[in-house]
Amino acid sequence: MKFMLFVLPTIPGTLEDRQRLRPIGRNNERFQAMLDEVRKLAVFADDAGFDVMATTEHHFHSEGYEASVAPLMLYTDLAARTKRIRFSPLGLVLPSWDPLRCAEEIAYLDHLTQGRIYAGFARGYQDRWVNVLGQHYHVTAAPMDGGAIDQHNRKVYEEVLSIMKKAWTQDSITHDGEYYKIPFPPEGITRWPVGPWTREYGAPGEVDEKGVVKRICVIPKPYQQPHPRLFQPFSVSENTIRYTAQSDITPWILVADPPQFERLCRIYQDVAAGAGRSLRLGESVGAFRAVHFGATEDEAVALLRDTNYAGFKHYFGGFGFWEAMRTAEDEARWPLAKGTMLPESEWTVDRMRRCKYALAGTVDQVKREIEALHKVGGSGELEWFGWFFDQGFMPLDQAMRQLELFARHIIPEFR
Repeated sequence: MKFMLFVLPTIPGTLEDRQRLRPIGRNNERFQAMLDEVRKLAVFADDAGFDVMATTEHHFHSEGYEASVAPLMLYTDLAARTKRIRFSPLGLVLPSWDPLRCAEEIAYLDHLTQGRIYAGFARGYQDRWVNVLGQHYHVTAAPMDGGAIDQHNRKVYEEVLSIMKKAWTQDSITHDGEYYKIPFPPEGITRWPVGPWTREYGAPGEVDEKGVVKRICVIPKPYQQPHPRLFQPFSVSENTIRYTAQSDITPWILVADPPQFERLCRIYQDVAAGAGRSLRLGESVGAFRAVHFGATEDEAVALLRDTNYAGFKHYFGGFGFWEAMRTAEDEARWPLAKGTMLPESEWTVDRMRRCKYALAGTVDQVKREIEALHKVGGSGELEWFGWFFDQGFMPLDQAMRQLELFARHIIPEFR
């Protein structure tokens, strides 16, 4: 099994700090403190044997939670301080990006790190910033309800990704899509006074005999061939699982209830087989879980309550993330088919633990929980384990102690 350390990252501080220093996201001293913490975690994770470190992409977070505005720039800094660990955005929100600029920046980072990059992409679920940065596609954040807004977001996402794959794998490209044209205008770019130069030294067919730019050559191509391995978080819906299986993308699944998780893994395996990929159950799949160690189970649960649970209760819950913690018994009371979401009264530490998202206890207890997850359905073998880590929600020395226990007792057990 491979291991990911997933941080948001978050500007460190209590809720009282965030009130007193609002907007803490623009507090330079605290922002520097966050960078310092993330750097120390990256160096430790590199030495400890984690395979990849990942962050989100979000913008305008004045509150200081998920202050991950420039993940590719951050990875350039972290890669220079580490030796072997890889980095991945989880994910770059493609409906807010220009596809060619995104393809360029990932390929450039792939070269700077000599292949220590995974490319993670997402559709975007936060209206506050997706609506602003995605306005060139007239796109808003995806509510994931199958409605018109959700479908439009998905279509933009899929077109942007298809363009990026073209840019990575072909020496010159054209594209006549619903949302993007290459070149632009589609009939060609006439004001290119150095046509003879490009015709002789550029990509074949880039410029015609009249000096008109007919195709675009995106440089550089990625260091990894044909391109970095693709990830997609937070996979909850069956449609997303099917899309990732068809497209050879590793889904990072937040759904935790073991029977539901196994069901999604089997769907991925079956659809991948139909696309010509023969996989073991759990292969090319990632699972996100929260992990908290304590000398006793009660101590670990108290740490969970003050960190990961607090984030879900006060923040992620507002975006519907508790739906990933449903169990089969919930359908009778809150039928998902009718759009009935789990009520706030169900947003509990106990539910987090019952559905096996939150793994809190002694080292031995956590080890057994991960062992059960690793053996998907009793016969499979999960390829990726992602630790949803609480950087910024606990003191750095406590965070480092949690990492140390994981590195000493968990990674060697399942490597």
